[in-house]
Amino acid sequence: MQTRPLGRTGMQVSRLCLGTMTFGEQNSEAEAHEQLDRAVAFGINFIDTAEMYPVPPKADTQGLTERYVGSWLKQRGERDDVILATKAAGPGLDHIRGGPRLTREHLFKAIDASLERLQTDYVDLYQLHWPDRSTNFFGKLGYTHNEEEDATPLEETLSALKELVDAGKIRAIGLSNDTPWGTMRALQLADQLDLPRVASIQNPYNLLNRSFEVGLAEIAHREDVGLLAYSPLGFGVLSGKYLNGAKPPKGRLTLFERFKRYTSPEADAATHAYVALARDYGLDPAQMALAFVNSRSFLTSNIIGATTMEQLESNLASESLKLDDELLEAIDDIHRRMPNPCP
Repeated sequence: MQTRPLGRTGMQVSRLCLGTMTFGEQNSEAEAHEQLDRAVAFGINFIDTAEMYPVPPKADTQGLTERYVGSWLKQRGERDDVILATKAAGPGLDHIRGGPRLTREHLFKAIDASLERLQTDYVDLYQLHWPDRSTNFFGKLGYTHNEEEDATPLEETLSALKELVDAGKIRAIGLSNDTPWGTMRALQLADQLDLPRVASIQNPYNLLNRSFEVGLAEIAHREDVGLLAYSPLGFGVLSGKYLNGAKPPKGRLTLFERFKRYTSPEADAATHAYVALARDYGLDPAQMALAFVNSRSFLTSNIIGATTMEQLESNLASESLKLDDELLEAIDDIHRRMPNPCP
């Protein structure tokens, strides 16, 4: 398993990270522990979760994912062997603290609740799940500027995170679902005010959505704020299992109609092309899609997720798959013809 530096923190994380957002909804506690055991045995040292999980977000399941990870950590008894990441929710979910914000008060409550569920004294990477301002994320297009009077100032958020670093509750901070401006502003404030420096940014990245390359990839390189790529298979779409109207009974897009981001006609056309290309090369389409993400120079870690052990084993196998230049050029040719159908 290759490792890569987590920003300038001195921590080294595995190139594959185990995502956990199905734990508590599509996966039981026993299944979650089985996945965690297998991932660590394979060489993964990086685990990502969030206070909001599992998905889809609901009041009656919120926090179960962290609880399952926490019970595993307690049973395993080797907390320092893993790099543990979680996230504080942004605005919009009323079942979390009556509507979470990235204020000092909310962040202090959020981290304490996460630490209790995770049964640990600290997290290695604490991420802002999405911004506390009006901007483009979760596929939103057509930017409209809005100077919100109630948006939490980023200075307040970063200052609160500094207090949590100083208290030993978190080691490093990261962004998620943020923009080039948001990332550079956070870095600027860190330099000016001696606040924690962003170590990573967790944004979507896959063959159907390479928008990270437009502005954030250069920042990742020049500022050492690498990508933690989520949805590397586009909710499983890039495996090809949903093509031609197929609805596998336990598939996320079959179970939860709210997930529309990767189901447009444009996405279907591009997926057909990528799946056909993989099969022309004798490759599993999902493994090719993951290997493409693994190959990116601006990547810190690729967040894989699975609902079955078979899927997990397939995802893990992508670590050793290297795509040759000819195949990478063929992938780019599809991208040029059908760029970013699912931003």
